[in-house]
Amino acid sequence: MRRSSAQGVLYGQTVANVAGIANSDLECMDILYLEGRVTAGRLAEVTGLTTGAITGVVDRLEKAGLVRRERDDADRRKVFIAVVPEAIERIGQFYVPMQQAMEKVFGGYSDAELRLLLRFANEGYKGVLAATAALKGLLDTPPEKRPDLKLKKLRRQP
Repeated sequence: MRRSSAQGVLYGQTVANVAGIANSDLECMDILYLEGRVTAGRLAEVTGLTTGAITGVVDRLEKAGLVRRERDDADRRKVFIAVVPEAIERIGQFYVPMQQAMEKVFGGYSDAELRLLLRFANEGYKGVLAATAALKGLLDTPPEKRPDLKLKKLRRQP
């Protein structure tokens, strides 16, 4: 799992390099794509970045033609960030090799096995969310009051 996760990060970095943007900007764009049209405040909340950092991200993505700012029709003071639909196609093409590789892998599994893998992925995602929240909680705790976190030694299979 760690190797796959690390490789996913490296793949994303390669996509960002080919697209000519920073990896963190690409990750924010992906979150925008998954979340839909959101405010800069919501993007900051989801990513854990400051609103100032998000302004920089959005400025760079907008300059690259990947996102746009849209005013709320009901409240003109409110601004949403939205992915430019053509940008999805432009960036999405770089994920075709990954999609093809994964389709080949998934093709070797039965429907029941795929349901189990999907359940594992969804539950794993929830676990990562909980762990992230716990770790963020440590930021508000003075260092001398933080718990002593230690990794458990994992037994390796022979």
